[in-house]
Amino acid sequence: MDSNPITGRPGSAAARILIAPDKFKGSLTAGEVAEAIARGMRHVDRDLYLDCCPVADGGEGTLDAARSAGYQLKQVTVEGPTGDPVRAEYGWLRDEALIELAQAAGLRLLNNRLAPLRASTFGVGQLVNDAIDEGKRTIVLAIGGSASSDGGAGLVQALGADLLDADGRTLERGGQALARIDRIDLSKMRARLDGITFVVASDVTNPLLGLYGAATVFGPQKGATAEDVETLERSLARWASVVAKATGVDARNYQGAGAAGGVGFGAIALLGATFKPGADKVFEMVKFSDRLEKASLVVTGEGLLDKQTLFGKTPVRVANAARAAGVPTVAVVGKCMVSESDLIAVGIRRVYSLQTLEPDRLQSMARASYLLERMGEQVATVELVP
Repeated sequence: MDSNPITGRPGSAAARILIAPDKFKGSLTAGEVAEAIARGMRHVDRDLYLDCCPVADGGEGTLDAARSAGYQLKQVTVEGPTGDPVRAEYGWLRDEALIELAQAAGLRLLNNRLAPLRASTFGVGQLVNDAIDEGKRTIVLAIGGSASSDGGAGLVQALGADLLDADGRTLERGGQALARIDRIDLSKMRARLDGITFVVASDVTNPLLGLYGAATVFGPQKGATAEDVETLERSLARWASVVAKATGVDARNYQGAGAAGGVGFGAIALLGATFKPGADKVFEMVKFSDRLEKASLVVTGEGLLDKQTLFGKTPVRVANAARAAGVPTVAVVGKCMVSESDLIAVGIRRVYSLQTLEPDRLQSMARASYLLERMGEQVATVELVP
């Protein structure tokens, strides 16, 4: 790749490095990645101007980015995906609350005890309730990493919606139960949410149902068998019909309705939410454009840089923004599976892979912090010259 170094002596005003990685999934948060790279770069020159700016795509890690942007965090005990209590955090800044779904209904909370038919988003609604009680009027839902396929039913149940079967009994939690829904009473929820604005941060564009829908595409990732997928598809179709009858809004085919097991659908149809690309929301929170203006080099990265990355995942979003601002970008990754030409095409001029230091994947993940420091040293040595 291009071998031209960044001009300007390291540590001078001409060399300002913006370190903006996503998480290394299963290993380190984006903030931990950024700090490890920074430590390594400071081994080369302790006076370097380094701006650590963890980023995310609206899924897991969004709260970490919010924290770095000055959001205050509050911890609350809520129902986890299968009803067990979990300690979850949400962020707030002025009158806005940021709810990261994965904190209360994330797949990682189940510790491989997957429950595709009964996992619920009820705890997410409990976080929203707490934020409303704290006076927050804008609720941002960052909805990646879901363990559930309940169409957002648990979320709205926690907010006061009554989901009833044909005998007038309240439905139990989870996507499977939606096959029995007969009607929904929204009166208490509407009163509760008067004056509250919802924004969904997500990059998923799938519809609720069908070949590209929530159950078919994402259900297997949550432990659903082929039979489970059929069950969830029927349940979500029933849910969509009942919601459309109650609201006059049929959102099943909206872009993003299938996000997070259908939470996108529930947010659109029942909460009146607007959608914002997850990375855009994060960039806005961390004032990425302002910080980019001051940079002479951007360092981004993620655990696995593959073909999916090229279709607009966070490191490419970072590189695209940097290229538009005339700032070169390099990436530090756990493993790279794309060609130099593909990377150059999206604005990444060089990749530093932990795999070159530690080929064993499990060892690389276990030693990621140390290896990232080493890579930080390499970045500073190669990219910056006196």
